[in-house]
Amino acid sequence: MNELLIAQIGKDALRTALLVAGPALVVSLTVGLLVSLFQVVTSLQDQTIAFVPKVIAVLLTVAISFPWMVQVMTRFTAKMFTDFNSVVRQLN
Repeated sequence: MNELLIAQIGKDALRTALLVAGPALVVSLTVGLLVSLFQVVTSLQDQTIAFVPKVIAVLLTVAISFPWMVQVMTRFTAKMFTDFNSVVRQLN
């Protein structure tokens, strides 16, 4: 029972981390791919051409999805604090 409980907590933590980081990572991947394609077509090989658009896109994505990210993290944190007593009892 203890192993299953710890595995469930770990699964919830990883799920929350992926949900929070997912949008920014997907946007970064997409913009990086598009900029790389643009660089191949135009033969421009400057590093800042790939870096600046990704930073701007990720910042915009985080700014837009920040309320949702906070809601997901708050829900996870509240669940951890409300289930704390039952988790400690089951681990002993």
